[in-house]
Amino acid sequence: MGDLAVEVLRGLAEGDPLCSSGHGPHIRWAGEFHYHYVVHQRDGDLARGVVWAAALTGGPAAVPHLGALALRAGGPGSEVIEDLKLAGAAINALAETDDPAALESLWRLRSRIKHRALRKQLDTALVTAAGRQGITAEQLVERSVPNHGLARDGSLEQEWGGYRVRVAIEDAVTVRLTFTGPGGRPSRTAPAAVKDGFPDELKQLKALAKEVRGTLSGERARVEALMSAGREWPYDEWRRHYRDHPVTGVLVRGLIWEFQDADGQWRAAAPMTEPHGEPGRVRLWHPIRASTQEIGAWRERIVAERLRQPFKQAFREIYLLTPAEEETGVYSNRFAAHIVHYRRLYALFKERGWQANFLGRYDGGYEGKAWADFGDGEWRAYFFHEPATEDYGDYAPDHAATDQVRFERREGRRLREVPLAEVEPLVFSEAMRDVDLFVGVTSIAADPEWADRGEDRYGAYWRAATFAELTASSEVRREALERILPRLKIADRCSLNGRYLVVRGDRRTYKIHLSSANILMEPDDAYLCIVPSGRRGDGKVFLPFEDDRLSLILSKAFLLAADTEITDRTILRQIERGV
Repeated sequence: MGDLAVEVLRGLAEGDPLCSSGHGPHIRWAGEFHYHYVVHQRDGDLARGVVWAAALTGGPAAVPHLGALALRAGGPGSEVIEDLKLAGAAINALAETDDPAALESLWRLRSRIKHRALRKQLDTALVTAAGRQGITAEQLVERSVPNHGLARDGSLEQEWGGYRVRVAIEDAVTVRLTFTGPGGRPSRTAPAAVKDGFPDELKQLKALAKEVRGTLSGERARVEALMSAGREWPYDEWRRHYRDHPVTGVLVRGLIWEFQDADGQWRAAAPMTEPHGEPGRVRLWHPIRASTQEIGAWRERIVAERLRQPFKQAFREIYLLTPAEEETGVYSNRFAAHIVHYRRLYALFKERGWQANFLGRYDGGYEGKAWADFGDGEWRAYFFHEPATEDYGDYAPDHAATDQVRFERREGRRLREVPLAEVEPLVFSEAMRDVDLFVGVTSIAADPEWADRGEDRYGAYWRAATFAELTASSEVRREALERILPRLKIADRCSLNGRYLVVRGDRRTYKIHLSSANILMEPDDAYLCIVPSGRRGDGKVFLPFEDDRLSLILSKAFLLAADTEITDRTILRQIERGV
């Protein structure tokens, strides 16, 4: 019975789909267009019965097919029309399967399935599976991260016909395949002998590299989310599931961690170093718990030793409650009243893991609300926004106006709004950091071409915001520049003055705003429009963290420090005007 059920399940997960032109629409409202599906609506109960029969009788043999079916019926980019009930049945069956591979499958689905209802179901399935093992859902997730057969250093090597083939995690974002022949010279391109002699093995290894990239990306986001959680781990547990894990460990070893000694004191250890003695517990270092002197020391060390962290940690922004926010009580207006490019904002919501409705000309589309969970799901932050005008003609507005930030705390299955003063400092800081990013990246103040639009309806906002006081993220950018500039070949031409990086050229002196990256020229503060070409910096400048705006500022600094070498007539005309 078990083998038969598993075989039928395999057919659902991998077999040829049914075609609407040959078998008819699978649901009444599907219409007459051509599409494919897994099972007809009338056979849905039977298909879900097969799923459970295979899970109960097939055990481990059913796990890979359950995962494949969940992804096929509910994942993005599938060749069939989604079937949420069938995908949900596969997810629930995985949660009830007592096999380590089932946990790994649930973890992979969690990083790939985007549908909101299925993601909720996955979260419930993880809680169920965790309860069966007597651990928390968070512990289950960290213990279910696949190692893909990699060694502790994140690599896997094989010998194929005299060639050494290696897949390795090189840093927080890079997984690379290399091929080393008898001569000992590595190549990133598969040689003909490998392509012709080992085509199936090469295909499998490329698929493995793709899977590792997906796991690495998911782990990078998960570990960064721990910055708002304040979690602690027993040292042995942390070492096993974090530091020594082939994928997670590549990220973990590049971060600052705090270790608690026998006296209960917490001491931070530098990236790539071991703690002193035998610590009892471990937690992720966050600058909000550190003194100004300690933060400065870590930042100096990161730059001096050229340590590029997996995400911004030592240079992470800190957001503390302001007197104005204490006045407003349950909401913050810190990032309100900005005009932003709406589609860029919506895309950035998705990139940062926030959920949001889409603004547009339909019921409910005139009030935007984006939200994300923090602190291991105990807290939820909301960022409100709306169309900047009501007279837009397209389906969605080009621009949105930002509004309040509010917080809720989870109490059982309910969420309750709380005053800002009651929000955990880690949660408040991390949520406000995301909102600062949303505004900073998508504001029209960061659009260098906006000044050429003349007196439009947003002109006053652009003029006020484009050279405004620095936000927390810009202040961190300034501090990074204080440490980076002395190491640059243009150091003698650069200085920091308030909110600007001042660059002395031979034609003029330029002030680059540290938030918008827009430029004013001395002596009359004339605006200089330089549209980014896509190239960042000079390709050789070490940056301690990923920051496109910082890269853009440095690229403009290098260009303007050598302004006699500029050949772009559009830029030259602006510089020469008034000289």
